[in-house]
Amino acid sequence: MDLVELTIKGISYSQAQSGAYALILSELEGNRNLPIIIGAFEAQSIAIGLEKEINPPRPITHDLMAQCFERFKIIVKQIIIHKLVDGVFYSSLICERDEIEEIIDARTSDAVALSIRFDAPIFTYENILKKASYTDGEQAGGTGHEDHEWIKNFIQEQNPQKPGIQELEKISTDELKKLLTQLVKKEDYESAAKVRDELSKRGEVEED
Repeated sequence: MDLVELTIKGISYSQAQSGAYALILSELEGNRNLPIIIGAFEAQSIAIGLEKEINPPRPITHDLMAQCFERFKIIVKQIIIHKLVDGVFYSSLICERDEIEEIIDARTSDAVALSIRFDAPIFTYENILKKASYTDGEQAGGTGHEDHEWIKNFIQEQNPQKPGIQELEKISTDELKKLLTQLVKKEDYESAAKVRDELSKRGEVEED
């Protein structure tokens, strides 16, 4: 399968769902864009990495990771977004140490944040772009990405509805366990914690 190089086009805040951001990766030699929903912390880390003049007084997580990699002479050579399953993008860090190449699994948002700090190129496969990208000509409106209908729809598709506490109490234990698995897969750890708390009340989760 052909690899396509991407660049970071920008980060857009979604008004459709609080706390959701869309990372827009753009085809280097083309007009297709790949929207990836990320959390607030990852969006902040990517933004700080892009804005070279911003220097936090203490290293944030991705800066710390980059420092550790550099200290132990690990080079991040490139990032590959290699899979898209049920709306979740899967990525790998292609690293090298002592001329030995290693592939490390990573969340796409973390991989992109590290790619900035190592000036490493980002790639994805043609079939992923065909499945999940949009072109500049397909954008709706023109007042900013947050107003585009495609982002609102994408966020709603990729994020399960977050049930309230009263709603959780009405859900059966078996359904709660299924929901917990889905939320963890979607990396919605805030909602997963609420579901786990409800299961703990029912004696279904062993306390640490």
